[in-house]
Amino acid sequence: MNWQAVCPEIALLVAACVVALVDLWVKDRERLVTYCLAQGSLFVIALIQLWYFFNGFPIDGSPANWVTLYAMQRMVVADPMGQLLGVFATLAMMVTLVYARPYAAERDMLKGELFSLSMFALLGILVMVAANNFLVVYLGLELMSLSLYALVAMRRDSIPATEAAMKYFVLGALASGFLLYGLSMMYGATGSLEMAEVYKAIGTGQVNRAVLILGLVFVVSGLAFKLGAVPFHMWVPDVYQGAPTAATLLVGGAPKLAAFAITIRLLVEGMIGLAVDWQQMLVLLSVGSMLLGNLAAMAQSNIKRMLAYSTIAQIGFMLLGLCPGVVNSNTVSAVNAYSSAMFYVVVDVLTSLGTFGMIMLLSRAGHEAELIDDFKGLAKRSPWFAGVMAVFMFSLAGIPPTVGFYAKLAVLQALVSTNVPGFIWLAVIAVVLSLLGAFYYVRVVKVMYFDEPADTRAIGGNADARIMLSLNGAAVLLLGILPSGLMQMCAQAIVQMFAT
Repeated sequence: MNWQAVCPEIALLVAACVVALVDLWVKDRERLVTYCLAQGSLFVIALIQLWYFFNGFPIDGSPANWVTLYAMQRMVVADPMGQLLGVFATLAMMVTLVYARPYAAERDMLKGELFSLSMFALLGILVMVAANNFLVVYLGLELMSLSLYALVAMRRDSIPATEAAMKYFVLGALASGFLLYGLSMMYGATGSLEMAEVYKAIGTGQVNRAVLILGLVFVVSGLAFKLGAVPFHMWVPDVYQGAPTAATLLVGGAPKLAAFAITIRLLVEGMIGLAVDWQQMLVLLSVGSMLLGNLAAMAQSNIKRMLAYSTIAQIGFMLLGLCPGVVNSNTVSAVNAYSSAMFYVVVDVLTSLGTFGMIMLLSRAGHEAELIDDFKGLAKRSPWFAGVMAVFMFSLAGIPPTVGFYAKLAVLQALVSTNVPGFIWLAVIAVVLSLLGAFYYVRVVKVMYFDEPADTRAIGGNADARIMLSLNGAAVLLLGILPSGLMQMCAQAIVQMFAT
């Protein structure tokens, strides 16, 4: 077995166990030791992943260019896409904990379980990102999901949080059942659980196509549940609104990267021979998500529920990037399409971190800043953070010079460059629905700058959360002005995935 392929996962597992044990002896209510140990561990793991992405794995002790490694009887794969998504997921979890710590401290949620469960959720994400086998996909999915169920229910004295946890658990179990049943159908049709073997079996054309398509329907339905795409979106608004905001960010941040990763692993690496079928399904999911997400978000007064429907619309836009990968049995546009989708989901996570971080900053003990009206007159209370929040809103709306504009442009360019009338029409529909979405994002900016503040107190919050929010906003702006570096990294990851 090649241990290098699973080095980040092993390091994270050890670190999560150490954090859980060390916290037993921590008496400080601020949990400073636990927090620093968790953040330090995640930082080291992110460095390992980043080193592997840029330098590859050394062969026979000498540095080498990228060589994809397999481990555990080829059940786990280490490639540039996995390492890059792992870096972003680890960094997203670090930022989430920075925002969550002061919020949790004011609500008696700052316990060791917050850190250890977050690290186990991240471990599930990394396992999914590195999966090369159906069983490993499911193992990572359940590890992440069970940790998130517990995190959503951490505030046991809150009825909305308990209700959100129950809904998340029941619908999450249903989604897992859909996915597991679809994967079992695929195994029955192809005789293998390994992605590469499934791909080869489908390519022979000797597999029962009816069984394949039935299995594919369940796989895509399970993935749509986890992504929160219409019509499998029903859990997203309730969980986002009911969960404590720290738990909402844990659900709506790094896990999106995992959902994208298993979508690529299953549909592209394992079932690209069925692309004609699953691309049609993704088109329906995409248009439905953008339409319902944008229309429903316009009617919301609760900003967390508005952002939930916004997430559904954003996921729909990301799915558009996966649609033109195979055109007339040709994969010429695949790298452009899948790298644009990967870029989009990374940008969406980056912006989501900032928006929910801002909600936590404005919240205080006994008060949740969950209504759009809570942002009234923010520019008069704190011009700086009103500007930061405006940057996040403009990025979600796709307004230049934020990175959200370039992310949407990359997906639209991937559609239009195919020169297929159907995909060009999809691009037009996406633009029209994005214009609808701009309404509810700009409404938040209007409330901040043109309404009188209901609360005139100065913005509080920990210094580290305030600094991180400022850096988060700067990253959204800087990547919008200079997006090529991140885009090239995404393209490099997808190219290497296809090369192996």
